Amino acid sequence: MIQSLPAPLARARAHLIDVCTPAGPPVPLGGRSRRGWVRKLPYVVAALFTALLLPLTGNLLTHEYGLGFGFGLSLAVAQTVPLLVAVRRPLLAWAIAFAADLATALVLLSEPVNGEWPWPWPPMTVMGLLLLMLAAGMRERRPTLVAIWLVTGVSGAVLRSLSPERSSSNVWVTLFVVGGMLMLLAGALRERGDARRALAEQETISEAERARRTLLEERARIARELHDVVAHHMSVITVQADSAPYRLAGLPGEAREEFATIAATARESLTEMRRLLGVLRSEDASGAGGGTERAPQPGVGRIPQLVEATVRSGLPVELTMPDKLPDALPQAVDLSAYRIVQEALANVVRHAPGAETRVSVSAGDAGAGLMVLVVNAPAADRDAPPLETSGTGHGLVGMRERVRLVGGTLDTGPLPGGGFRVAARLPFTTAPEEDSVSA
Repeated sequence: MIQSLPAPLARARAHLIDVCTPAGPPVPLGGRSRRGWVRKLPYVVAALFTALLLPLTGNLLTHEYGLGFGFGLSLAVAQTVPLLVAVRRPLLAWAIAFAADLATALVLLSEPVNGEWPWPWPPMTVMGLLLLMLAAGMRERRPTLVAIWLVTGVSGAVLRSLSPERSSSNVWVTLFVVGGMLMLLAGALRERGDARRALAEQETISEAERARRTLLEERARIARELHDVVAHHMSVITVQADSAPYRLAGLPGEAREEFATIAATARESLTEMRRLLGVLRSEDASGAGGGTERAPQPGVGRIPQLVEATVRSGLPVELTMPDKLPDALPQAVDLSAYRIVQEALANVVRHAPGAETRVSVSAGDAGAGLMVLVVNAPAADRDAPPLETSGTGHGLVGMRERVRLVGGTLDTGPLPGGGFRVAARLPFTTAPEEDSVSA
């Protein structure tokens, strides 16, 4: 039966595993950059230094340190080829190269002493290890970097103590100090880049959440306003179904029961709708007292009053509207047309104060529906700052939702010479259409 380790040993084992585990997936160094040359640069640098250090290391070990050609070349390959691996897995590359460097230092102990040889790390070995430590600093976590730094320094000191007469230079101290500085600098730059990427991701998420919240708020507001429209029709159905047996003489019993069922279903649907809409109204009702919810919903007939109030605020508005509109104008279309004009004029006041504005409302046949057009010129005083430099997006989102609700089309956008245009078509038959809104 396997016994569990004591708590201190278990923690030490977990910490050791964490230190030896690479940080994240094997993404190439610079692979997250948007610039193509930055993504290719690590491969170019790794290939260049490998091609440079491999022959130099092999020649140094073979001719200067006296190792055989095959053995010296094999050790040179093990020391330099991991530079190519370091582009994706710096920790693994450092481990392979450092093991080869350590084996080379131990093999050189069997060679005659020559005080001119840098030992335990030849010059090419130092250069390769510095590159690998720099690559590790750009990828690995702080505990891993500290472990690499300590292992490199302690190994050099131990090897130097085994044969102090082999070299008068303290090359291991140079590797220890410079390697630590490189890892410190690379780690700081990496953490700064990670922080900037995390901030950019958070801003993207916040913007998406803000857009989604805006959409939900507009839908909730439209649902609250349409409550009166739907409630009116449901109430009419209920009254007609209840009064049918008294208005129509000679109805059979089955017909009376059918009318009673229709009236009961209509009342039940109206109750459920009010219960659901009560959830949407609860937040606003606590602050506003619900007074605005009981007011009659405006329509196209009140657009002249809206324009007159806007003119009094200092915005020159010209209204073109027929004297008489169709009598059977759907309530959803009636309300949507008023709200679109209202929001368009509000946007002009906020973003282009004093701009000349034209409002046109016209009614075609059933296919064309109600046409609403609001066009404004650039601000009267271009040097004067607008009342708002950035909007929340509620206005255009609300327009799109209202148009989508009645199955119409919406076209909004800036004009070539300056200004803005809002054009909406609201059909009299309010069947929803797919992909009916364009911006």
